[in-house]
Amino acid sequence: MDTLTDVMTAISHPTRRAIIGQLSHGPARFLDVAKPFDTALNAVTKHLKLLERAGLIERRKQGREVFISLRGGPLRQVAGWVHEYERFWNERLDVFEQHFKDKKQSDKKQSNTKKKETKR
Repeated sequence: MDTLTDVMTAISHPTRRAIIGQLSHGPARFLDVAKPFDTALNAVTKHLKLLERAGLIERRKQGREVFISLRGGPLRQVAGWVHEYERFWNERLDVFEQHFKDKKQSDKKQSNTKKKETKR
């Protein structure tokens, strides 16, 4: 798989996104990362392995402790990919907005025409 696919797979799960959010505040010990989740340590380990495979985290062993840090670089690829579609949707929304502006003007003209006819 390519890097973008790995990163998107990694961020597709809410637990992994929560881990990324937690690590955005700084490195944390494995047990501190696992603490907020009501799941087995083995499950957290699997989530971390997926994040590591995507290059989103790195582990550093210090004595008996394992510290986990966020590596945000790969998220830039996702941001770039999303940005392309943002332009696509902005163009579509601009057309949509213009349609409603035109409709509003048309309705206003029709309303004014009806008012004039009623006064006669």
